[in-house]
Amino acid sequence: MTKSAEVLSLKQVSKSFPATLRGGQPIQILQQVSLSLASSTSIAITGRSGSGKSTLLQISAGLLGCDSGQVIFENQQISTLDDVKLSMLRCKRMGFIFQSSLLLDDFNALENVQIPAMIAGSSEKQARKRALELLQTVGLADRLYHTSDQLSGGERQRVAIARALVNEPAVIFADEPTGSLDERNAQLVEDLLFNLVSERKVSLMLITHNNAFASRCDIVYHLHDKKLEVDA
Repeated sequence: MTKSAEVLSLKQVSKSFPATLRGGQPIQILQQVSLSLASSTSIAITGRSGSGKSTLLQISAGLLGCDSGQVIFENQQISTLDDVKLSMLRCKRMGFIFQSSLLLDDFNALENVQIPAMIAGSSEKQARKRALELLQTVGLADRLYHTSDQLSGGERQRVAIARALVNEPAVIFADEPTGSLDERNAQLVEDLLFNLVSERKVSLMLITHNNAFASRCDIVYHLHDKKLEVDA
């Protein structure tokens, strides 16, 4: 896939949620939102808390349905896929990093990175080799057998980055990946993420409140009043 190829496209996507009070009107979150993400490029979505940034990311990744519009990922309209095919698409072609690392507590760092590769069909030997390579790349060669509670917040996020990359995804979806970190660790994770995106030619959709972090992306969008605008 060339750099100019479109890997993800949202066309006129709208989303509302039911009212919390009986008889109330549905709460409109997104209204006819469109965006595109090219291969090997990065976009950031900014906006105030509650503006719908995470909802937009979840719809883009097929974690949440939309009321109307289309979400096209690698030339497939994901709403046409059944749950099994959509789950496998996410496993093989998408990587996820959230504010909380969401590591499996009963497994060590190596196993946390290895498991998604095995789910995607890699042998245990192949998955282990890939996980080892990525954990070394993110600077955790000496933390392979540490469990989540034995790692710092920054180390857990680096494990999460390695896990997101283990199946060589087309897109990484990152939702406030540095939101729970101190300034030093946040900067380390930022640098690591963009370096890996550049080196591995993967696309990035970043959700962040941090304008400096967002500005490192190729395109910055601002979500306001249910609409998406490109920041000047």
